[in-house]
Amino acid sequence: MNTIAQERTPLYVFDQLESEVRSYCRSFPVVFTKAQGHTLWDRDGKAYIDFFAGAGALNYGHNNPAIKRKIVDYLSKDGIVHSLDMATEAKESFLQTFQRVILQPRGLDYKVMFPGPTGTNAVESALKLARKVTGRETIFSFTNGFHGMTLGALAATGNRMKRSGAGVPLTNTVAMPYDRYLGDDIDTVGYIERLLEDDGSGVSLPAAMILETVQGEGGLKAASVDWLQRIAALCRKYGILLIADDIQAGCGRTGSFFSFEQAGIYPDIVCLSKSIGGYGLPLALTLFKPELDVWKPGEHNGTFRGNNLGFVAATEALSHWEDDRLSRGVYAKGQRIREVLAELADMWPQLAAEVRGRGMLQGLAIGVDGLAERICAHAFERGLIVETSGPRSEVIKIMPPLTIDDEALEQGLRILAASIQASSKAQASNQAGREGREQA
Repeated sequence: MNTIAQERTPLYVFDQLESEVRSYCRSFPVVFTKAQGHTLWDRDGKAYIDFFAGAGALNYGHNNPAIKRKIVDYLSKDGIVHSLDMATEAKESFLQTFQRVILQPRGLDYKVMFPGPTGTNAVESALKLARKVTGRETIFSFTNGFHGMTLGALAATGNRMKRSGAGVPLTNTVAMPYDRYLGDDIDTVGYIERLLEDDGSGVSLPAAMILETVQGEGGLKAASVDWLQRIAALCRKYGILLIADDIQAGCGRTGSFFSFEQAGIYPDIVCLSKSIGGYGLPLALTLFKPELDVWKPGEHNGTFRGNNLGFVAATEALSHWEDDRLSRGVYAKGQRIREVLAELADMWPQLAAEVRGRGMLQGLAIGVDGLAERICAHAFERGLIVETSGPRSEVIKIMPPLTIDDEALEQGLRILAASIQASSKAQASNQAGREGREQA
């Protein structure tokens, strides 16, 4: 292609100047210019329904009006933006609101740590704290779990491709089988306990187990309530700290604010990020039981752990949890999503599809290699932003803002259905063509 033609392509600047590591712009190859609620617009004015929600960072939608007003007002008054971990009114207000609205009603007693601006910062601090408290080095993670891209979090991540980018050995973690990883008839909790109780297993007593109740990047596998409760009991029995990575499944994504609430468990440490920032602003929390607060001042720090705009946005976002209206809406919309996905799986048996996930973090695992990606590409052409999940990108992942209205949700699901139909017909036609050529 000549230079003039290249300059006319929408992503010319990005293709020429940005690293090859970029990924989402390959799936959604337009330049976006505006966003509001559940909708994005590209430079040509085309609108897209967002079933992606910033990978879970936009539970309250794009440019949420109430949160935006708080941010603009704060900036107009020259409110402090950067403060390291100094005391500010914005942080004070967030801490008090989080305690009053989230922790106290749930009977949870956690200290709050601001480890840095991202989810992987929260995970790194959680792993470090668990090792410091227990004096043990090993962490039990779980198959298909995803916890971040820095070395400690990556060591606890299952995805082989992402792990290969580390360039050094990823150590001090042992991958355990997640719920039903070995099949419906294999008790993975019993397997883990056998390793712990046997002095000849070759597996060290870990400092902690880290898990997601719904594996957002790992294929939307959701752990059962029974499995979560038994894992929590196992941790108590052996003095192992339980870390709940609620970075993607938390902040209401599964219906309750914390995804583990439905299991009635009380993790020792909880990692939050993504939508805790309220507006897509960088913010992360590491929550832990008070007796675990053994940090020395400055022992874990970071320049951007005092994001005051994040505190302002997060405080306003927590107003959604003053009552149960948002939560009830998530459960209702989640049920509708499951109904539609089950219908699509039944309608197209050649997909060998399986419905996975909980709440508004659900999807279809497609049993035909590469088809999930093609379906998402067809959906984008029709005005729907939806991504894939899983180690082979085999799961169509439905993750709209929690605030999406019913009409837009239904429209997005109709686009998904049409995209599945188009992709399935193309798949069948290609298959017939191959078979015809082979016979010839």
